[in-house]
Amino acid sequence: MNDPARLVPREIEAKAQSHKRLGVAFGDRFFMLFFIGLVWLGPAFIDLRFVYAMFAWDGLVLLAWLGDLAQLPKPVQLTVRRSWRSAAALSISSDVDLILMNSAGARISASLVDNVPLQLRSEPPTLTIRAGAKGEGKASYRIRPTQRGDATLGDCYVRYQSILRIAERWVRAPLGQTVRIYPNLEEAKRHSIYLLRSRQIALEKRHARVRGIGREFESLREYQQGDEYRDICWTAAARRGKLVTRVYQIERSQTVWIVIDSGRLMRARVGGFSKLDHAVNSALSLAQVALYSGDRVGLVAYGRGIRHQLPAAKGSAHLRQVIEQLALVHEEGSEADHLQMAARLLTDQKRRSLIVWLTDLAETAMTPEVIEAASMMMPRHLVLFVVIGQPDLGALASKTPKTESEMYRVAAAQEMVHRRELLLARLRERGALALEVSSGAVSPVLVNAYLQIKERNQL
Repeated sequence: MNDPARLVPREIEAKAQSHKRLGVAFGDRFFMLFFIGLVWLGPAFIDLRFVYAMFAWDGLVLLAWLGDLAQLPKPVQLTVRRSWRSAAALSISSDVDLILMNSAGARISASLVDNVPLQLRSEPPTLTIRAGAKGEGKASYRIRPTQRGDATLGDCYVRYQSILRIAERWVRAPLGQTVRIYPNLEEAKRHSIYLLRSRQIALEKRHARVRGIGREFESLREYQQGDEYRDICWTAAARRGKLVTRVYQIERSQTVWIVIDSGRLMRARVGGFSKLDHAVNSALSLAQVALYSGDRVGLVAYGRGIRHQLPAAKGSAHLRQVIEQLALVHEEGSEADHLQMAARLLTDQKRRSLIVWLTDLAETAMTPEVIEAASMMMPRHLVLFVVIGQPDLGALASKTPKTESEMYRVAAAQEMVHRRELLLARLRERGALALEVSSGAVSPVLVNAYLQIKERNQL
């Protein structure tokens, strides 16, 4: 991203407050000292005066507890801060810091439990921090988000003791915070580097005069042996008295619409994540590459209705809006309304554009509605129709059956695979660019297809 720091959640801090009514407890050493007094029970069977000695010892331990409790910092003298090192992104590990600030004059040892939802990690982290007198201590824990969207973190619970560890206090710091979990940002970053390499290759092709790299005017230069005559600028040649050639570049400021199906079929899990997660990650990669190429990018995510829509625009601020919207795209339990989406996009986008459609095909004997919707858009737009495949279906179709029941399953899988191939072939015959890719390869295939479309001037 152009400015990853803007996606990092803000740090939050709060004064500690008493947890429960009293918020005090006995420390580990209190029980150890208390049970030491039980050694007086043995001699007490011989002389009852040892019973008084035992009660005296326990009274001293209780006084020690009160003294230790008195020197413990008050809750208002402790401040807890939660700080994020990086943005929270799907399947990307990152660290969160907890800082305990102690304004009292006594050292403490504290155990902190942060209330973290399952979206970020499987169990709440427990950290141990030592903070000196009028000092602070820090510890960190790791998160690995498993679901996009908004995650709500709760309070941080603290138990702290002095160096004597006889008494302890229980407090909580109100650190309630909502954090947005974004798509896989690292994947998009990798493909932006890929774009820079592709641009360098395109420049080398242009110098070698490879045709089909665009017809948008870039500059004029003196005619060189091997230049095409159709590229000669005769008006400039007449003014300068020598042949001058036009130099072209790949077209910029074209419009790319990324359409994401969030209906029932995209809930299927592949490799630990849903097909929609893979589609969102690849959409972010494509959006970043297209925006860096100078194109305008629009976004539509739909289920039974249009759930998220961003008009086509360009620039780093628009990329930030795309990331924010993609973070909120979620699966639906019902079938998506493809025809409604196609009608809306045809109404909103009059000029020819590239429609990148990320979806899946229903297993039905009839022609799926999404195929009809894509066909509606082909006369006006160039449609790149991307179906996210099911690896286990292909593996089953290529399996050699050993039993009668396996034979039926393999035959059904082969029929489904064959039908998907026929539907995609029908789209290609009508002029669409139809692909079926495995979940792990969606991003590179999508970026490659987009760059080839630009280089061949298909749009």
